[in-house]
Amino acid sequence: MENKGYIYILTNPSFPTYVKIGYADDVNARVRQLNRTECTPFAFRVYATYAVNARLTDMKLHDIIDKLNPELRSIDNVNGKKRVREFYAMTAEDAYSLFEAMAEIHGTEGNLKLWRATEKEIAEERAADEIASESSEKKSKFTFKALGIDVGEELEYIHDRSIKVTVADEIRRVTYNGETSTLSAVATKLLGYSYTVQGPLYFSYKGERLVDMRDRLGV
Repeated sequence: MENKGYIYILTNPSFPTYVKIGYADDVNARVRQLNRTECTPFAFRVYATYAVNARLTDMKLHDIIDKLNPELRSIDNVNGKKRVREFYAMTAEDAYSLFEAMAEIHGTEGNLKLWRATEKEIAEERAADEIASESSEKKSKFTFKALGIDVGEELEYIHDRSIKVTVADEIRRVTYNGETSTLSAVATKLLGYSYTVQGPLYFSYKGERLVDMRDRLGV
């Protein structure tokens, strides 16, 4: 297959709950274009690409996502005009799963590429997490009870859904690998960071990140 361009998944620490899915002939040029703006504190980075042989292939993928869940797409109104954007409220991992499914269906797994984050990109993601953590601390204290999550329920680590922890009390403690500790302690250990992070940023319940649940419920 002669490649015409790429469908891409872009992430940006400025929008931790969204990914951008679009098409570009030259992905690096597209990212440079997006990063010229000073409206976002952090830069976009390429999470994954899928080489395709036709333009507007991303539009077909947009249609599929919209049909599966129309609430994922970022839509707003400016001066009475509806703007439908290429941003989706989903994790980069879930978006990549869609790319994998397309590649498997068409037998083009070799066209799929998962990009490795640079040291600068990793540093920006950590900085964004710290800012989010500080903001979260200013809100009401997180508890499982406030989110309606019962003791014994399972939570998934967002970077590897095969990793699960079990809620051990109504507050913030969980059990992982036979040991009980706070959710933040487990997240910090899994990330390998030298400083403590906020656990709700890195675990989900029934497909929704805990921090997003808290914002949605207003607790």
